[in-house]
Amino acid sequence: MNNKEGNNKRGGSRPNSSRPSSNKPKPAMPKRAQGPKKAKINTKAAEEAAKKIEKKPNQAPKRAKAKDEIRLNKYIANSGVCSRRDADIYIQSGNVKVNGVPVTEMGYLVKPGDEVNFDGVKLTPEKKVYILLNKPKNFTTALDEGQEFRNVLELVKGSTTAKIAAVGRMDKNTTGLLLFTNDTDLIRKFSLPNQKSSKIYQVSLDKNLKFEDLEKISKGVVLDGHRVFVEEVSYIEGEAKSEIGLKLKTSNVKVVRSIFEHFDYDVLRIDRVAFAGLTKKNLPRGNWRLLTEQEIINLKNI
Repeated sequence: MNNKEGNNKRGGSRPNSSRPSSNKPKPAMPKRAQGPKKAKINTKAAEEAAKKIEKKPNQAPKRAKAKDEIRLNKYIANSGVCSRRDADIYIQSGNVKVNGVPVTEMGYLVKPGDEVNFDGVKLTPEKKVYILLNKPKNFTTALDEGQEFRNVLELVKGSTTAKIAAVGRMDKNTTGLLLFTNDTDLIRKFSLPNQKSSKIYQVSLDKNLKFEDLEKISKGVVLDGHRVFVEEVSYIEGEAKSEIGLKLKTSNVKVVRSIFEHFDYDVLRIDRVAFAGLTKKNLPRGNWRLLTEQEIINLKNI
């Protein structure tokens, strides 16, 4: 070290303006203050706890449904005026009153003794009724005035006082199982094109069905631009080749007729022998019976 540098360090003369040597030891940096260690949080448990205590502003806690209470849309559907889905639309539009007060709340519960008005008409819900008929010939589901053939409702007259309707349609020449109910939700369910329940038909043709045509039908048929899926088709054992068994999901008998007409066969008779798990067992032609509780449950769960 020369004298000049020594004098500078002792403060005897003005320090040199040049940058200090890089190898000069630097003062130690103070350690950053650290807080206490954070405890590990159970995220899932915290979220569940938050859900329990979190409440939306001005929202009252939901009241538990009492035994004799019923949702408003179901009450309306039980009255037979429309389905539950349509009832929701009427409720939202303010066309439904309970005890004289308009109700637009979805999920509103009707209590015993409440008076429900639908478009100004007092509703009285009916008990759901399910009737199975083995329809004979020369009766139709059509309701046209002045029709030549009698209506199928004549065959179940006296079975109930409820306002029932047939599930699907049947012309005068079609026989077999026909379901009646005042359950509008069930009627709508079996009217949808994507329904899941199977029906079995026995079809009588004017001539024997060729084997190659039977194979074509088994692969499905395109009618009016729409493919009809056939679950099974076969000759009926012990009968002529003009007697055919057909299994598919549609409840529209016109589709059954159109399948064979597509291959230039005339359909003489159609008999529906099974409908969504229901059969003609112990039900003679022209007779009807009420469904059992288990059969009703099965229909609703399809």
